[in-house]
Amino acid sequence: MNSVWLQRFEPRPHARARLFCFSHAGVGASVYRLWPAGLPAELEMCAIQLPGRGTRFREPAVTKLAVLVDTLLPALRPHLDLPFAFFGHSMGAVLASEVARALQGSDAAPLQHLFVSARRPPHWPNPDPLLHPLPDAEFVANIQRRYGGIPPEVAQDKELLALLLPCLRADIEALETHQPPMVRPPLACPVSVFGGSSDPLTPRAHLDAWRGETSGPCRVRVFPGDHFYVNTAREALLDELSVTLAPMLANAPTREGVV
Repeated sequence: MNSVWLQRFEPRPHARARLFCFSHAGVGASVYRLWPAGLPAELEMCAIQLPGRGTRFREPAVTKLAVLVDTLLPALRPHLDLPFAFFGHSMGAVLASEVARALQGSDAAPLQHLFVSARRPPHWPNPDPLLHPLPDAEFVANIQRRYGGIPPEVAQDKELLALLLPCLRADIEALETHQPPMVRPPLACPVSVFGGSSDPLTPRAHLDAWRGETSGPCRVRVFPGDHFYVNTAREALLDELSVTLAPMLANAPTREGVV
């Protein structure tokens, strides 16, 4: 069951469960290419590939988060035949949580665990000035000042920057224009919330606010690092994911060829 929405860097046909990973703004599934090596062999990692990047670079990027959710859901459903969990970083945390909500209101199998990283809950108001309407130079300068996510070699190369900007702008617009209801039914699954200790964008109060998003258990862990601690503390993060998902793997039905 192949899908343009999913990138499997290490296919595991005998996996007993799946982890779907949602990336931060402006990038594609490739940011998770090193993750499978740090995860249990029984767990297959599937990175979400949004339009406009990576293998889908010829497609226009989407500027509405609700549209991403609506179009991703039918593509995701055939791959929910195993127990599954979601991980989302920054923008990916918002998208993962909204997909989780949409699935909860359907006849799909239940999400076993939601991991959200470096982002406030979707309904919390944006405390910062809007970025997506800015001219290119101001947009890039403010993105760098706020997130620091564009590598210097890209920011200083007009051709490379021109390739990055459409997706980054679309993702920022999708985030800044997404306004879910302030009050809605909570998620039913356990939620783990992660952040970086020196991330000025996501203080502890933003992480703790996710407790109100679920009726299940919710815990918060802060790793050393900034907004992109997922890179500098990757080994510790993957160890945390592996330990948290161990019960899901242990309780999953054994598939043919798995001992």
